[in-house]
Amino acid sequence: MVIRDEIEKQHRAGVNSLQYDPALHRLYSAGRDSIIRIWNCRNMKEPYIQSMEHHTDWVNDIVLCCSGKNLISASSDTTVKVWNAHKGFCMSTLRTHKDYVKALAYAKDREQVASAGLDKSIFLWDVNTLTALTASNNTVTTSSLSGNRDSIYSLAMNQIGTVIVSGSTEKVLRVWDPRFCTKLMKLRGHTDNIKALVLNRDGTQCLSASSDGTIKLWSLGQQRCVQTFRVHKEGVWALLATDNFSHVISGGRDKRVVMTELSYAERYTVICEEKAPILKMAMTPDQSSIWVATSESTINNWPISQKDWQELGIGDYCDSASNVAGNILRNTEPTQKILGGPAIRHYHILNDKRHVLTKDTEENVALYDVLKACKIEDLGRVDFEQECKKRNKMVYVPNWFNVDLKTGMLTIHLGQDENDCFSAWVSAKETGLAENDAVDQKVNYGNLLLQALLEHWWRPLHADDENEGNGNDGNGPLQHTRGGNPYFSVPSHTPVIFSEVGGRTIYRLLVRDAAGETEGVLLNETVPPWVVNIVVDKNLPQFIKIPFYLLPHASSGVKSLKKDRLIANDFIQVRKVAEHVYDKVLGAGSDSGSVAGGGNTVSSGSPAGDRTNTDSNADNSSLAEEKVELLCNDQVLDPSMDLRTVRHFIWKSSADLTLHYRPVK
Repeated sequence: MVIRDEIEKQHRAGVNSLQYDPALHRLYSAGRDSIIRIWNCRNMKEPYIQSMEHHTDWVNDIVLCCSGKNLISASSDTTVKVWNAHKGFCMSTLRTHKDYVKALAYAKDREQVASAGLDKSIFLWDVNTLTALTASNNTVTTSSLSGNRDSIYSLAMNQIGTVIVSGSTEKVLRVWDPRFCTKLMKLRGHTDNIKALVLNRDGTQCLSASSDGTIKLWSLGQQRCVQTFRVHKEGVWALLATDNFSHVISGGRDKRVVMTELSYAERYTVICEEKAPILKMAMTPDQSSIWVATSESTINNWPISQKDWQELGIGDYCDSASNVAGNILRNTEPTQKILGGPAIRHYHILNDKRHVLTKDTEENVALYDVLKACKIEDLGRVDFEQECKKRNKMVYVPNWFNVDLKTGMLTIHLGQDENDCFSAWVSAKETGLAENDAVDQKVNYGNLLLQALLEHWWRPLHADDENEGNGNDGNGPLQHTRGGNPYFSVPSHTPVIFSEVGGRTIYRLLVRDAAGETEGVLLNETVPPWVVNIVVDKNLPQFIKIPFYLLPHASSGVKSLKKDRLIANDFIQVRKVAEHVYDKVLGAGSDSGSVAGGGNTVSSGSPAGDRTNTDSNADNSSLAEEKVELLCNDQVLDPSMDLRTVRHFIWKSSADLTLHYRPVK
């Protein structure tokens, strides 16, 4: 799940790709926060129009097609998605790729799109076929181009769809004819990964940009490099070319946007310098300005004057990219900004394994409640390390989730199986979930969160439930909502993501959408049986057991006849063990149930709490605390400390825990 606001109007991490719609003056931006956003470039006071959400990882590339009516996106969640660009909803998802999809290419005249990525594959898609897909008719065939030996990071196809070029960590350009899926050539020259490609309209010339810091102009007819441009100090990651292939605009790791005349390598000008490495650029139709996306969340618009086009400077051409002469910056400030938001970059899971402290790129610290999927406090610009130390307590709860900050937002991954997910049993009273006067029930964090996330999921009733009067009127199938827990709900806008063990996304939905008929069918196919067992059938997870030895302390004067190995739930408190010693070992107490299961299991009650003999048990426990002292590694234990905390903080060994007792005189 992702803990976030319902509407995220700002990018929360870098922006990987841009597309400009000249008809509607809209800018589409693909974020590393997994969201595609639409901006109104005619209303820069409030440019946000809407978000397009369906991906679960970085959106690496986007292309507008069908005269701006549709948009295709490629993501690190291994999918390609087809969108209605005007209304902003996902029409279909293509799951052909087996790894990150890094690049797209579009042939406007043929309405054909190509996709490629880290699985070394290139797939060709007919756009008209993709836009006709529906939920009931979602089968599509594709052609593929094989032969790449390494992961593909860049892709280009000319407008008429006769040539496609790929760039990869293999450091070569591979060229195909997509009409017949035939290989045409392989071009060598770069010494590092090829990150960006541009083809001219007829497919006779190609520009390539590489992490080696160079831009190369290739003649595909001559099958060779005809010019090398060294206008950057570091790797070049983004390219734009004018329609007539007279100029190229480039950007990359050195944060500079440079315009170069292709017919004269020494003529170039530095349009601007960003604050972060440049990932993508999009030019306005009149070529008067350029939108620039970087590894930070803000998107800037920089002017390009007529003078810039006409009066390119003469740079001192050098063979070494590290000695590129610095031209005077044409612009020092952008004319327009689409402001981004801060990304969470640091986190610390507190010892209670429920709360997480975070620090973002603006140095703001916040406190989140993972169990309730919400932010509970903004702490401002405080010392993060000191705040972590201040809020940590000497308590040990097993790990039941992991944190991922890749998207710049707090993403929580539950354990991949029930042993991990259901490892954290805690006291409902001590964690503030139950009323102060309630019986001390034991609850499981993973159990409660799963029930809350799937609260709105409807499931058909089992046959033995048919007579329980759950609203069946005889019309239609008998159904009954099975989710939820008695303590809390999570925000209904919270995204829930089901993934394979390797991390590949199977299905994404919002908490509130689980009530939908289509979503219910998909959940029935997706949710693992062990989750159904907990959420639907309401079966409790198994307790986590801890073995330990209980021996008299050397100073007690008590002689032990044998060394018994006991077993108890890991959340049992020291006072319960003291009660066991007082009742059963020293023989001084009552028989109120301190031992169960043949004398070698210390009982700690049920998850619902022990509602019988509550007062007498409390009195006996209090008396035991006064009469018996427990130690571990010669350290006297607090009666409220549980066994797993003792093992983690005091015992500090993988061997079975050993406790010692001695009477208090």
